[in-house]
Amino acid sequence: EHMEPTQSAQAKRTELQMARSMCWHCQSEAHGEYLCGRCVKVQPLSADLDYFRCLGLPRLLTIDAEALESKFYEMSRLFHPDFYQDKSETERAISLGNSAMLNTAYRTLKDPVRRAEYLVQLEAGSAKDIRTQPPADLFEQILELQDDLNAFRAASATRASPELADLRAKLNAERAALEVRRQDMESRLAELFGVWDRLQGGGHAAAADGEREKEDVLRDLREILSNRTYLRNIVDDLVDTMG
Repeated sequence: EHMEPTQSAQAKRTELQMARSMCWHCQSEAHGEYLCGRCVKVQPLSADLDYFRCLGLPRLLTIDAEALESKFYEMSRLFHPDFYQDKSETERAISLGNSAMLNTAYRTLKDPVRRAEYLVQLEAGSAKDIRTQPPADLFEQILELQDDLNAFRAASATRASPELADLRAKLNAERAALEVRRQDMESRLAELFGVWDRLQGGGHAAAADGEREKEDVLRDLREILSNRTYLRNIVDDLVDTMG
């Protein structure tokens, strides 16, 4: 059955990922190298490769930004599709796939929050499970804020100036309070980054205790990331509504 070029390239890349232990070209053993040691053909990055390993970094939350950028540009030069325009269809497919994965890995690890979300995904399940939810102690305050937002929208529509000014002042105060809370969350995230990295480095009393501590850190990370996203959405809604 005839396949379109794009479909053919995708199929080849899938086959290559399944046979990652050997070079797709000369069938010699491949042990994770980017280029085959025998025929020097570019090799596909494994579909099972996580972003930290892809960019040669330990699975930590505080990373060396210069090392990340240096490794990214080194690998970008190796995989860039421009260098494979006159190569075979298979090599072009590998180049495109590797470049796409590399770019996604770099964007994810460069941003501290995305990095934390990704690490939680790796260690404790899908990032989709990090649902946005309000901090429990702010639930009533957020309900009141949403009522104030609705009142502000209604007053804006009827141009009720005195009421509008009072509501704007109240919403500005509520926004400032939420920003303070979000800054507190950022500080707590930084603390958890340090705890996680210490646990990853070893030095704790017993492996079982260390694993329990890691589970606690991951749970706290998940909760703060969820709350942080919720507050960000609320603040963005405030800004959009008030102009």
